Amino acid sequence: MGSSLAIKFRRRFPKLSVLAADNLKRRGSELNLVRLKEAGVFFEHVDIRVPHDLEELGSFDLLVDCAAEPSVQSGTSGSPRFVLDTNLQGTINCLEAARQRRAAFLFLSTSRVYPIAQLNGLPFYEDESRFRWKTSDGVPGFSEQGIAEEFPIRGPRSFYGASKLAGELLIQEYVYNTGLRALIDRCGLLAGPWQMGKVDQGVVTLWVARHYFGRPLSYIGFGGQGKQVRDILHVDDLFELLCRQLANPQVWDGRSYNVGGGMDVSASLKELTAVCVEATGNSIDIRPVCETNDVDVRIYVTDARRVSRDFDWSPSRNVPSIVEDIHAWLASNHASLRSVLDR
Repeated sequence: MGSSLAIKFRRRFPKLSVLAADNLKRRGSELNLVRLKEAGVFFEHVDIRVPHDLEELGSFDLLVDCAAEPSVQSGTSGSPRFVLDTNLQGTINCLEAARQRRAAFLFLSTSRVYPIAQLNGLPFYEDESRFRWKTSDGVPGFSEQGIAEEFPIRGPRSFYGASKLAGELLIQEYVYNTGLRALIDRCGLLAGPWQMGKVDQGVVTLWVARHYFGRPLSYIGFGGQGKQVRDILHVDDLFELLCRQLANPQVWDGRSYNVGGGMDVSASLKELTAVCVEATGNSIDIRPVCETNDVDVRIYVTDARRVSRDFDWSPSRNVPSIVEDIHAWLASNHASLRSVLDR
């Protein structure tokens, strides 16, 4: 997301100086260096866990914090120190860097701030291709449109989700105590070209890549049928929203928005498989794994009506077009991506 957004900002606003900062830990992230240079984006090798790295960056007007250990499974077996150091201490360091420069702060948070038990406890039924929610009165922030900002946040949510929620709370304190201008976007499932998808994060790219390269997959959890559902948001649609948010400085008061594709841009894994087969022309083996991980969620769909209303924004890309875009990227960069995604 960071490299893609940096390039898009540079192309949309060519007079801007844009800097991408990353530690290149994630396999495949090194492939972005050529893209960034060609787009005129400066790059600095920075580890946000190290305050000195951020102190060396010079002046800036806006910091977009989309750096994270993004796997919801991080810390569930063994120490959670890495995910907490990266997502929480890293965000603290970024907040301090923004405060020192009196810069605005945009935080890409996550739908995973909402507790697992509350989400999985919502009434649902099962049809041929997916799990579907039943309507239920009396649950704040829950409707046929999905999960809104008022949904209860009491309860466990994973170390990943907790680290991001803690970051949100600290942002609000910085706004209140230091006058920081900040905005929080709780993103659902993000997707698009140049996302190096893995089993535990970036599932749409993973799904398309496995079909493209002819590698096996698994339907994991909830009976192993692939009926769990997520809504999807293309990085281009996210960028369009960020541009509209930047044009409205009066809302940069630490508020949070739920940001995602919504019910119209949602799919189960089973439905995503059908779209991938159509796009790539390949069918692959998909093994059922019935056991459900403790941090897995049966259904999550974003109710994005508030952000749509406030910024006159809505996603323009549906699930087939997102898959087609990723497939075209894979085909155009087959040689360089094979060592990363064909495994």
